[in-house]
Order: sequence, then structure tokens, then C-alpha cells
Amino acid sequence: MVVRAGREFLAIPGPTTMPDEVLRAMHRPALDIYSDTMVELTDSLLRDLSRLFGTTAQSYIYIANGHGAWEATLSNVLSRGDKILVLESGRFAIGWGQAARAMGVDVEGLKGDWRRAIRPDEVAARLRADTTHEIKAVLAVQVDTASGAWNDIEAIGRAIKAAGHPALFMVDAVASLACMPFEMDKWGIDVAMSGSQKGLMAPPGLGFVAASDRARKVHETAGLRTPYWDWTARGGPEHYNKYSGTAPIHLLFAQRQAIDMLLDETLPNVFRRHSLLAEAVRRAVTVWSQDGVLGFNIAAPAERSNTVTTVTMTDPAPLLAYCKNKCGVILGVGIGDLSGKAFRIAHMGHISAPMILGTLGVIEMGLQALGIPHGRGGTTAAINYLGDSVKA
Repeated sequence: MVVRAGREFLAIPGPTTMPDEVLRAMHRPALDIYSDTMVELTDSLLRDLSRLFGTTAQSYIYIANGHGAWEATLSNVLSRGDKILVLESGRFAIGWGQAARAMGVDVEGLKGDWRRAIRPDEVAARLRADTTHEIKAVLAVQVDTASGAWNDIEAIGRAIKAAGHPALFMVDAVASLACMPFEMDKWGIDVAMSGSQKGLMAPPGLGFVAASDRARKVHETAGLRTPYWDWTARGGPEHYNKYSGTAPIHLLFAQRQAIDMLLDETLPNVFRRHSLLAEAVRRAVTVWSQDGVLGFNIAAPAERSNTVTTVTMTDPAPLLAYCKNKCGVILGVGIGDLSGKAFRIAHMGHISAPMILGTLGVIEMGLQALGIPHGRGGTTAAINYLGDSVKA
């Protein structure tokens, strides 16, 4: 017996659920890629992407996922043999560093812990020790979707500045952009990147990069530049240069619609919505954890992200299968060091109270049906929190 029907609900941290308006925006004939409409679409997206990144600097659009955007950032500012410092707090900063190593970059990891966020004082200490300034860039992820850690990028930026080190500060905002505050210019970020399929509520396939004037100066002598990723080539006189060929027309219309929806809601309201729904999830997990079988992967409450919550348990496979097969709710699996040891609840992008409360209700239903020990009333705790926080 099942209680599922119709469309499955994705509660995974990307790709996230797309609004119907975004899906409809793609349902159109192909556009003349040399038309004024195409140019205006591109210009509006580049302008608003810089706004989302919190910068007056130039942004770039790539036909790529986040891994492609990683390569775009690295190839445009580094040369073979350059040394970088990767700040570890989960799988994705490590993955970015692995991409750099494969490109011939000397990668040093500042060892972290999958149960905590980056420590800015440790960053400052390592940079002060680099008296010859061998480190050319510092890489960090704002939200690691494997561990669920939120890293205080503003504080890390201050630490780099306090160390008096000239390294570029490069940040992955794939799982945070348009969900949580991001202030590239104010926080001293030189290169930022993101993707279309998470908080930006569009299909996978678009990668975004923003580059400060300082980064673009370093770019002039970067030895890893290749034609497709190259910022200079993408600034050529013809519109198609911005995509290194044919534009991804329908993805661009989808992204335009999604950004319009975010701006109509206003970013402060978007951030507040994410904060409220994330805390509702945390209230539920706190109650479920009372029997000691489930728990938060990130130990400190202040370091848990507003876009994904990673929940540890000995064997999550039966719960994941129950939620999917019986109820049509797809939860995120544990990945990397947490493979087979955790599940993940995404709360990013196109989410609302019924989506989150429905997901929590299904999880609690699964815990009960499978006889998994847990504190009772987690979903009620989430409801009570939202009822107290969202006033009439």
C-alpha cells in the first residue's frame, strides 16, 4: 500500500524543484541568436547576476554545471605550478581543489572537519606563516551540501585581510546564492561562482562566475587560460563571444524568469523565508534526535546552513526507500565521508511551508512505520515554530 501519486517531490540539494513559471518560460520557439532580444536577455542576466553576487564587477555565463564553473575560475587566474590553499569543511571545497590539482596546480588543504565550519583564525595563521606569499589563492565554499556546514565567508575575508596576504579569495556559492546573503565586494571576494540548479530555481546547465578587477588583472598573466573558459575571449565584440558559441536560449529564458521571481519577492524576503524554513527543519530534527539514533552532522547550531540539513544515522537506506517508494518524497543521500551514514533534507530555492512541512511529515511517518527510535513530535515542533514566527 502506498500514499504517493503524481509528481515526485525533490527534497534533494540540487537540482531543486522548479516553479511552473520557470518551466513555462522555456516553452517557446528558438530565438534568433543575433537579435536585439537575445542581446537584451544576456545583458539583463549579466547585470542581475552581478547584483545577486553583490558586486559591481563583471559576471560571466557558462554552459556548464558547477564543476565546469570551478574550472572556469581556476583556469582564468592560475598558472601551472601555482600554489593554492583549500579550506576544508566537507566534500565540495576538496572537490574544487582536486580539479585544480588535475590542472597542474599545487594544492594544499587546510584540514578541517566534516562536523564543523572553517575557522577564520586558522586561515589567518596559515597565511601569516606564508611569508614568501607562495599561496596565490584561497578557496572556500559558503555552504557545503555534503556536510551541511555554513562557512562565515565575511569573517574569512576579514582574516585574509588581517593577515596582510595578497592571495585571491575565491568562493563557491553554488548552494547559497539567492538563498542567503552574499556580498562579494563588501567581503573582499575576488572570484565567486555558482550554478543555476539550486537557489536560482532553474534547470541544471548554467554556471556563473563573477570576477573582481583584481582577479581580472591577475587573469592577464594566467597560464591556464583556454579558449572556452577565457574571460578575455568572452569579452569579444560579437555577442556570441559571451557564450563561446551558440547561446543556451531556453535555459536563459528559464533563468530570466527565476531571477524575476526572486527580485519580485525581494532578496531580504527570500533570505528570511529560507531562514524560517531551515529553522523549522532544525526544530524537527532536534526532537527526532532525542533517542540518539538520529543527529545533526554539524555540531554547532550557528554553523548549520539555511539551505540543507545533514542528518546522521546508522543506516538511512530503509528510510530513504520508504519516503520515495511509499510517499513520493526524494531525500538526499549521504555523500563522501557520510555515504551510508546520513541523509540530507534540502530547503533551498522554490520552497514553501507546505513543501517543508510535508517533507518533515513524511520523514516522521517513515520513522514510525519502520520502527526507528526517534523523539515524537518533530513535525509538530516545526509547525509550532512557524506558527510563532509567521504572525497573522
